[in-house]
Amino acid sequence: MVRILALDTSTEACSVALKLGDQVVENFQLQPRKHTQLLLPMVEEILADAGIKLQQLDAIAFANGPGSFTGLRIATGVTQGLAFGADLPVIPVTTLETMAFTLFRERFAHYIISSLDARMGEVYWAAYHWNGNGFDCVAQPEVIAPDQVSLVQSIDDADWVGAGSGWQLLDQFSPVMQGLVQQTYPDLLPKAGNIARLAELYWQQNKTVSAEDAIPVYLRDNVAFKKGEGPHKRT
Repeated sequence: MVRILALDTSTEACSVALKLGDQVVENFQLQPRKHTQLLLPMVEEILADAGIKLQQLDAIAFANGPGSFTGLRIATGVTQGLAFGADLPVIPVTTLETMAFTLFRERFAHYIISSLDARMGEVYWAAYHWNGNGFDCVAQPEVIAPDQVSLVQSIDDADWVGAGSGWQLLDQFSPVMQGLVQQTYPDLLPKAGNIARLAELYWQQNKTVSAEDAIPVYLRDNVAFKKGEGPHKRT
């Protein structure tokens, strides 16, 4: 029985999950700007309720991005600290794939374009296809202006759906992309429960890293432009 603790603070939500074999217990709270205060107590509570000590886990998984710069630093720091202290491997899971997995589980979607609002006139996005055993990444994660999002690799008869806050900007996507997606779920957020489920797949494939190599993926080099600045500023 694989025992995995999963953490996520990549968006306005803060969530922790514990996967014990086939069972997943999750604590999900929509509490913007309170991740620092919430995360460790949530970890302690979920472990205590399950009667599990940190050292009894097989691995710790976390959402490594893209997402909120501050949120990613919080989850990364806590994950590294816990993993170092208990000598555990870490399983990084991307937020975009987590959202795709959520739509696969809840809506039986097999072709998903995940997108998060990256602010500054850009979105984080990636495209996935569920192949029956895991995801094929059709378009690698990147940060780009919504009207530049494009699928180079076309798939015949694929019913694409959109997941995540980036789709709140649907009218800014190109007409081609607007016509490609059959339905969008702009309120969908990554959750630790599905991070834990994906992490088990990665665990079986030996996709783990050491605590020191558990680093966030920001995608954007410049994380804070001033008003009127940025790669898509108007002149």
